[in-house]
Amino acid sequence: MTISTMRLTGVAAACALISTQAVASDPSLTNPAISAVLDGYYQSAERPMSERVEGFGLGHTEFALSANIDDMFYGKLTAVVEMHDGETELGLEEAFIQTLAMPGGFSVRAGRFLSDIGYLNNQHVHTDAFSDRPAVYRAFLGSHYFDDGVRLNYVAPTDLYWTMGVEAFKGDNMRAADVHGERDFKNLGVYTAFTKIGGDAGDNGSWQAGLSYLRNENGRLTADEHEHVAALDDHGHDHSHSAQYTGENTYVGDFVYKWAPNGNYKYQHLTLSGEYFRVTDFKPIEEHDDHDSHGHGDEGKDYQEGWYLSSVYQFSPHWSAGLRYGQVDTQMMHGDHFDPQKLKETEVSLAWHHSHFSTVRLQYTNQQGTNFDGIEDDNVITLQYVMTLGAHGAHQF
Repeated sequence: MTISTMRLTGVAAACALISTQAVASDPSLTNPAISAVLDGYYQSAERPMSERVEGFGLGHTEFALSANIDDMFYGKLTAVVEMHDGETELGLEEAFIQTLAMPGGFSVRAGRFLSDIGYLNNQHVHTDAFSDRPAVYRAFLGSHYFDDGVRLNYVAPTDLYWTMGVEAFKGDNMRAADVHGERDFKNLGVYTAFTKIGGDAGDNGSWQAGLSYLRNENGRLTADEHEHVAALDDHGHDHSHSAQYTGENTYVGDFVYKWAPNGNYKYQHLTLSGEYFRVTDFKPIEEHDDHDSHGHGDEGKDYQEGWYLSSVYQFSPHWSAGLRYGQVDTQMMHGDHFDPQKLKETEVSLAWHHSHFSTVRLQYTNQQGTNFDGIEDDNVITLQYVMTLGAHGAHQF
């Protein structure tokens, strides 16, 4: 072997070693994060628009796989197993790619993912401090809105955290009722825009506030459905993730404040949060334009709305307690007129966290909304466990 050949061989070996070390230094390129979340429960009674039913059941059990694809892209897949109408369903909640190296604070996400509108929606439901999403989420977003689409996001170079973005989705689960299966829905049905700003409040606190808008091209009822409303008892939706009440325009305001001594959340912290939704332009165009009012009461109101306020206090490393109140005001078509509906929920939860990966929760819910979706006033007890197996990323703010 000549000296020249020996030098080339040495350089090749060194390059191979450097390449191997570079890959090994970023384990997410070769070792994806794999996790499973087990969610089981017992519930003493039915709740309106809830994915959880009376008795024993399987909640939002998920399997997740995520990793950096290379230095330019990140990918994630989340499959969900849950019960619906007595059947076990396997669904795909997330399957997206995300850019990692776009300039100027921009990023793009494409595939199936959780919309970034509001505060709770972009968080997985197993991270919640209560067994179910607030009634307003269940009514207007199908508990949590995920869809196939694309997002453009921008983080501004400011002292305060400030992000904004736009999204476009298929919108299948946000469609209005289709009694006869003959509607010509738009294939690109939902557009959103949002902005969020936040910062620190002294050494112990931090906050975030947001505004969101959702345009639903397929959200308004038609005159034909209005005339044949007798078939609308189930709102024309065949899946629990579909929005139960829709409209063309949805406006959302949200706020959250978090407190922890010296910013250390491990031993003690308090979270205060709230959101307000208003949904407009849901009546058939003919009736809406004529301002036709039938029946009685406030049925002529041209919007639906809902809100909640939540307080969760972790008073020790292993125990937390939560209090949440919310209500939703919707309108249901009956014959040739709309009847107002109101649902109020007061919820108290107590949770034991043996570790960051295990939670056992006892929750009491008082629901008031006689005949709201056929559910009477009731008191509901829920016992739930949420257990995480494997690597699991940090939760949203």
